Amino acid sequence: MEKFIKSFMKTITCCNLETGDFPGPVVTISRQSGCSAQRIAIKLSKILTGYSYMSDTKTDAEWKWVDKDIFEKVVNDIIKEVKTGDYDDTEEAIIMLQQVAKAFSNETIYDISDERLIETFKGVVCRLACKGRTIIVGRSAGVILKDIPNKLNVRLEAPMEWRINRIMQLREFTQAEAVQYVKEMDEKRDFFIEKIIGRKATNDDFDVIFNYASLQDDEIIDAIVNILKNKKIIAHYEDY
Repeated sequence: MEKFIKSFMKTITCCNLETGDFPGPVVTISRQSGCSAQRIAIKLSKILTGYSYMSDTKTDAEWKWVDKDIFEKVVNDIIKEVKTGDYDDTEEAIIMLQQVAKAFSNETIYDISDERLIETFKGVVCRLACKGRTIIVGRSAGVILKDIPNKLNVRLEAPMEWRINRIMQLREFTQAEAVQYVKEMDEKRDFFIEKIIGRKATNDDFDVIFNYASLQDDEIIDAIVNILKNKKIIAHYEDY
């Protein structure tokens, strides 16, 4: 099984984390409980696709946010490669990849503790980023991809009281239920980051942090697009 893990992490298509051969571009969105990152990711993907489609010939320029279907497709592509590769235990590798895909789709990914599963998950996230024009919400993608170029790591935060009130409205929870939910989700995500990088996340792990309580979605999206343009991760209209 060690052969699969080591080979998989080193031979991700079009990606070499050691040499910096990492095409991208990719946006990651980390969030505290109560901040709606998925809604921002969906709209941002449409806007960035519009920036990319400035020519009729740009047929490969669609930006996608990673939902469970896209994640599962990438995992299935990797499984096909595993079946044709020279690994010490192909069946076990396939089972592990399937477990990671299932955990991603039902958000139990935060509960995994097996180091092999974590390394496999990190490899899938790298493969997703290597595909380029990808937006990944949560799942500690920001810290996994922290040191690669051509990416923007975004963090959404808000005061605890605001997040508790929002969860009460969205889920029709009592205040006590909302407090427990927010604390448990924050702790679960923070603990998973520790399992990924061996420490707690800090502000330095993100390129930009937004106060979700004081900004509208469109304001956050506009800011992200402008940062991507200024960092030359995406082109200005006049560059096409």
